[in-house]
Amino acid sequence: MTTPSRSAHFTALVAGQPDNELFRFSLAQALLSESRGAEAVEHLRFCADKKADWMMPRILLGKTLLHLSRRDEALPWLNEALQLAIAQDHEDPETELRALLGL
Repeated sequence: MTTPSRSAHFTALVAGQPDNELFRFSLAQALLSESRGAEAVEHLRFCADKKADWMMPRILLGKTLLHLSRRDEALPWLNEALQLAIAQDHEDPETELRALLGL
């Protein structure tokens, strides 16, 4: 018997509760771990749109868009994430974001 993938597990949870940002974030992370970044974008965007102060979906969304060669779309998300990292005193993400943005 095969175990369902993590993304299949979270896809089922999102189907039952499509407005649950934690399920969506977990689904996005599972998709990213399965090299399915293009599919993760909508879920990361949902999470970022739902919570204005949630830094991690913005970081992952920006990095995913960069990986997908969608730099113009990625930059606003990375800049927002940088502002949140500074405001929330998250030094490691701030350093990573500054490097990604070339600052």
